Order: sequence, then C-alpha cells, then structure tokens
Amino acid sequence: MTSPLGHRFDRAHTDDLMAFVAASPSPYHAAANVAERLDAAGFRRVAETDRWEGGPGGRYVRRGGAVIAWYVPENAPEAAGFRIVGAHTDSPNLRVKPRPDTGRFGWRQVAVELYGGTLLNTWLDRDLGLSGRLVLRDGTEHLVFVDRPLLRVPQLAIHLDRAVNEGLTLDKQQHMTPVWGLGDVAEGALIDFVAKEAGLVAGDVAGWDLMVHDVQPPAYLGRDRELLASPRLDNLLSVHAGLAALLAAAQAPDLRHIPMLAAFDHEEIGSASTTGAAGPLLENTLRRIVGGGAWDEQARAFADSLFVSSDAGHAVHPNYPERHDPDHHPVPNGGPILKVNANQRYATDAGGRAAWAAACARAGVPWQTFVSRNSIPCGSTIGPITATRLGIETVDVGVAQLSMHSARELCGASDPYLLASAVTALLES
Repeated sequence: MTSPLGHRFDRAHTDDLMAFVAASPSPYHAAANVAERLDAAGFRRVAETDRWEGGPGGRYVRRGGAVIAWYVPENAPEAAGFRIVGAHTDSPNLRVKPRPDTGRFGWRQVAVELYGGTLLNTWLDRDLGLSGRLVLRDGTEHLVFVDRPLLRVPQLAIHLDRAVNEGLTLDKQQHMTPVWGLGDVAEGALIDFVAKEAGLVAGDVAGWDLMVHDVQPPAYLGRDRELLASPRLDNLLSVHAGLAALLAAAQAPDLRHIPMLAAFDHEEIGSASTTGAAGPLLENTLRRIVGGGAWDEQARAFADSLFVSSDAGHAVHPNYPERHDPDHHPVPNGGPILKVNANQRYATDAGGRAAWAAACARAGVPWQTFVSRNSIPCGSTIGPITATRLGIETVDVGVAQLSMHSARELCGASDPYLLASAVTALLES
C-alpha cells in the first residue's frame, strides 16, 4: 500500500503496533511482551547473575521494565562493533501511591502521583484501567492488567466554574485524584482488589508498582485512515520498531556488527535508575558481550559502534504553527525525523546525520529534520545520556506526532513502518 504522500505503507506493521501497545499498558507489560516475541524468534534469556557463554545467536536480558536484546552473527569479527537502537518503555501517567485508599464525602478514591511531564487535562473524564506489577513476600513478580473502566478523574462542571474555557487550572494534588466507587474508605481495599484480579492473595503482596491507563484502544483516524490515534506512542512506537528491526537484522546475511535493541525504563523522569539509560545496564551488557577483561577489545568495539536514539518528535501543529521553527515543519507520513539541537539536547552530529541518511537511502525511506524554535527550548532523550556514558557515536531520530505526553497521541499511520524500515537498514549496515 501507499500512504497519502505516496510512500510505501505496510498496514500489517501498524496493525501489529496497535496490538503491541494495547497489550502493554505499563513498562513491565511492554518488557514482558518484547521478551515473549524474542522467545518466539529463538532468542534466549540470560540471567545477569550467570556466567555468559559466547558464540553466535540471539540473547536478551530483562530487568523490570527494561529489555536489552542482541544477536551475535555466525562469523562476527574480533572486537565487532554494535549497531544499537535505543528506546524507552515508560510514558507519562498517574501512578498509585504507597497508601492508595483515600476519598471523602461518600466517594472512594485512589491516591495517585504524577509520573513524568503529563498533560493533566487529557486524563480528565476518561475511562481508566489499572496495570503494573505486584511483588510477593517470596520475591516473585506478577503482572496485573485490569483493562476495563475502573477509575475516572471527573472534571468540575462548567456551571461551577464559568471561566473554565478562559483557562483551566488544575492543582496536581487536589484535582487529579480519580474516583473508583462509593462508600467509606477502607484501608487495603485497592490492593485486595488488584491481588484478586491477578489471582493472588492480598496478604502475600509485599510491594507494587501500579499505574492507570486509558482503556480506549488504538485506532485509525481520518477519512482515509491515514492517522493513528493511540496511547503511549511515546515511546512504544519506537520499542516496537526497534524490535522489528532487530528480528529482521538477525536474518540478514554477512552481518559485520552486532545488532541490538535497548529498551529502557524511566526516560520520562530523567533515566536515572537501575533500568534507565543513565544507569549501567547497557554498558555492563556491552562489556560482557565483548569480554569482561579485554579492555582493548571493548574500546575497539565501542569505537566501531553506533547508537540510534529513537523517540517521539513534534509534527507541525496546524493550530499553533508559531510554536515551530519556520523552516522545519515535519509532517505525518513524511517519514521519520532526524532530531538536531546545537546545545546537545539531541546527540546528532554530522557523522550521525550521514549514517542516518545512508540507512534511509538503502531502505528507500524518506526522512525529515526537526529543529526547535530558538525561543522554545526542546526536550531531550536518552541520546545525549548514552553518548556521554559510553562515548559511542549517537544519532537522535523518531516519528513526528501531535499531542505528545497526552493520554492519547496522534501520528501518521505509515510512519511506524517507515521508521522500522530505516532502523532495520541501519542495524544491518
């Protein structure tokens, strides 16, 4: 198929992305779903506590909401470099507090904490489910996924706030607490409910990482269904594209580098965690693959490596064009974007740009460039973090979208496939 702009469009890829996003309401579910697909492709999970064996084949490490997977070619040269696509599994949302049971005036509510740069108003008046993980007293971890209308953050009626359309003001503590029923507040009620949903005994639950999600599934949008409306496009779209690229690269002949997917957690809050890009997980994995004690080989491998940070980017907004640089207007279905910032909020330099342009040319994929308006500083990604930590050449790319950090985001329906195709060509290079 072709997109409205005339580019190749594999709708099956976007259909699969929609299924992946719908099944991945939390970073822990995303990591589990990536691992399941790796298992089906013949990759083998390795434990960080075990001694790793060398040799060809696909392997992966999973920790919490993070997964790092790689494929060693049959005839990998000595000190082979890496071709890495990096993404993240987390998205801005509302997360359950340690003492979740609250409420007043006959309403039962759930105490939540804001995670990441959430667009608060997008969570109002939506049917919300609950997901995440429970950890039992014996240390075992269990996923929970309540994917039906369970909670709601009700907005104040316009009759009680006549000026609301002149400017909505939300207090993060006071106004974002969802309701989930009527009656007196009962200590332990939420965890008891969630444990039963997971088929567990509430008394066995020692800890939890729970969060809310919009239960409305991903959907095509527009007259010609050329747009994709979905939660968590930032950044499950890139996780899915990177996984597809890794599995495709593992089938390519004559690989001279080691293709890899690094799907981190906690990017939305700075990446500083045991499963974030600022932590040692990727660096430890790379060094163990090359050989723990061979410092010279590790340095040679890193010098011959390339890291592609793939994350969401901004499409030009038709209602707010003044918020964009006048000469850089990425559009949906125009192909993936190269993200550039002179102040290194993105890690792209001339060498990275050349590598990206060559990969897109090999894949026959169009691409665009994003630069922020000088008066509106841009955000950042895992790109500068990994470049600083590892000293590996890094380039920042992604897919242009609207409504970034909303409970429901919007992108071109053909761009996920175009991104995956470009990243595949880069991993195979």
